[in-house]
Amino acid sequence: MKGHVAARTPIPVEVEAGKSYWWCACGQSKNQPFCDGSHKGSAFTPLEYKAAESKKVFFCACKQTANQPLCDGSHNKLA
Repeated sequence: MKGHVAARTPIPVEVEAGKSYWWCACGQSKNQPFCDGSHKGSAFTPLEYKAAESKKVFFCACKQTANQPLCDGSHNKLA
């Protein structure tokens, strides 16, 4: 099950080593790419991303990635 397309480009985020980030899987969050609880009452749950190192990563915003929560270029295939 894939979430609602929140955007058609990935969202770059500077993550900090050891910190957890909760990726919005439903696509309804107003705080993309992170969860704000908008999934409540649906079959979706946020996905934890724990940063192994401090660096820039690209979180998927189209919610169609096979590499959740990171972008795999799936937004390039959207109609």
